[in-house]
Amino acid sequence: MDSWHKDSSDGAVTVEEVAGADESSDVEEPPSSAIASLLQSNKEALASNDESKVADIEAFLKSIEDEKVDLEKKMASLLEELSIEKYRILRISTDFDNFPKRTDRKCLSLVTNAQREVLENLLPVLDNFERAKAQIKGETEGEEKINNSYQSIYKQFMVILGSLGVEPVETVGNPFDPMLHQAIMRDVSTEFEEGIILQGFRKGFKIGDRLLRPSMVKVSAGPGPAKPEQRDSSEGADVGESTESSENVESNKTAESSETTETSPAA
Repeated sequence: MDSWHKDSSDGAVTVEEVAGADESSDVEEPPSSAIASLLQSNKEALASNDESKVADIEAFLKSIEDEKVDLEKKMASLLEELSIEKYRILRISTDFDNFPKRTDRKCLSLVTNAQREVLENLLPVLDNFERAKAQIKGETEGEEKINNSYQSIYKQFMVILGSLGVEPVETVGNPFDPMLHQAIMRDVSTEFEEGIILQGFRKGFKIGDRLLRPSMVKVSAGPGPAKPEQRDSSEGADVGESTESSENVESNKTAESSETTETSPAA
């Protein structure tokens, strides 16, 4: 770029001086006083019709404008990167804060699953105790001692299960719940309405809100329709009553006619 000169008494600066100030820093813009001097020199060049000087000044001003646009783009890019990094740091911080809670939940889940697996494997042993207890009659002194031993072990077993939070699933007299019960039979019942459990075949257990094993039950189907034998017997009873009543009427008529006949000769 060609340099242009003006008398120092006018306070003007050369393009070379402004360019040197610009090259000394890639980020800072020229001082506002230098820009104002350039604009003033541009006005004077236009007034004196000095096209060469005008072209030099406008080219330099354009380079400043281009550099400003460049810096604005870089700033926008840096702001976007800063926003991304802030979000990443915030996410890392949140994950770090949640790590203990997530670890505790995971450990609790592992312990619960292991406990549940052990308890599920112990339930068949409990079933065997139930069967053995049902088979011991206790008729002799030896059988009574064995029964007492079984009862003591069974109670201890149930106490241990209770301490671990295991509870039996309620059955007889309660409504059937497919989440807790497994229906293997249905039967009519005049005592319980439809959907009520009549009998339990195998105990079910749960730990907290989790089901370990459903109960096998028999469910009421309600009173059901009247049996044909009952209808036939009721119809037979009605017929018998009507026949008996007709026989009584006929006997009454016969008695009345005989009394009339006996009275007539006397007259």
